[in-house]
Order: sequence, then C-alpha cells, then structure tokens
Amino acid sequence: MIRGTKTRIIVYGTDHKALDNFMEEVRAIAEKTGAKYSGPVYLPTKRVVVPTRKSPCGQGSETWDKFELRIHKRLIDIEQNENTMRHLIRLRVPDNVFIEVRLT
Repeated sequence: MIRGTKTRIIVYGTDHKALDNFMEEVRAIAEKTGAKYSGPVYLPTKRVVVPTRKSPCGQGSETWDKFELRIHKRLIDIEQNENTMRHLIRLRVPDNVFIEVRLT
C-alpha cells in the first residue's frame, strides 16, 4: 500500500443508535488492527417535514399534521492496510444503515 492513502466511510440512516453502534464496531476494528483513524464525525442531521391534512375527505377546517423524518450521518477516516480492509469487508451492516466507502 502507498503511504498516506485512506478510506473514508460515511454511514447514514434514520436510527442514530444503530449508526453509533456500527461506528463503534468500525472504530474497534481500526484499533485492533493498529490502523490510524479519525472520527467518528457527526455530520448535520437532515430533517424532512411532510405536512398532511387531518381530514380524510378534505372538508372542514384546515387542520394539518406534520410528519418528520430525520436522516443522521456519521463519517470516519481510516488508514488503509490489508488487514484492516479485510476485517471491514466482513463487517455486517444492519438493514437500516446505509454505507458509502471512498478510497482516496
């Protein structure tokens, strides 16, 4: 491997506890294999608000319900080495966690 290369892992999902648990596993792998890492970094949470009418027929006073979906993001940078990458590939990703890996 070339010195200075790193892997950037970005995970996102609606359940912040699942994200934190997954990032803890990634950090533990980095520590166990002796790779340098930085993070996890908490990125801004995206809020999606959907307003809907309360009345099913559309009649009556204009009363609205608002439903909110929050998308949480985490970021971690890990130094690339063969042993660390092998462990990261075998890591189980939960169903409600989405992952993006960038090699730089």
